[in-house]
Amino acid sequence: MKYIAYFILCLIIWFLLTARIYLENIVAGILVSGITTLFFGRYFIEGVGKFLEPKRYFWLLVYLIMFIWECIKANFDVAYRVLHPAMPIRPGIVKVNVTIRSEFGKAILANSITMTPGTISVDLIGDTLYVHWINVFTDDPGKYSRIVSGRFENLLKKIFD
Repeated sequence: MKYIAYFILCLIIWFLLTARIYLENIVAGILVSGITTLFFGRYFIEGVGKFLEPKRYFWLLVYLIMFIWECIKANFDVAYRVLHPAMPIRPGIVKVNVTIRSEFGKAILANSITMTPGTISVDLIGDTLYVHWINVFTDDPGKYSRIVSGRFENLLKKIFD
């Protein structure tokens, strides 16, 4: 099952990259996907059956839209802080407890936080993520966890767990 899902995923990526549906392209995609599956299939992540559930793709689309919106908001927030004469920042490193079980999901969460302006993931140790945040305005761990990772974590759980 793992190898079939990996083959299908490789074939989908092939078609997305080439964007052509000709006989030669289909044959080449099948050959490249088959060879890739044979050589690298054993290294593919566990729980690959999750990739075959359509509801995860719906949540992925919702996540991407929400991620883009959050990046736009964060860009304006950082621009405001940089251009403000008093430069209202209070940088610090916060400790965020992560509830995603999937290691890949945790990595996506850390990368999403890093790609959002104003935050940088510093380290991920077990279920704890350390994040450098441009404006730590609260000392309540529950509140800053919801602000920093909550918006991404809930959707990533639906995709990866």
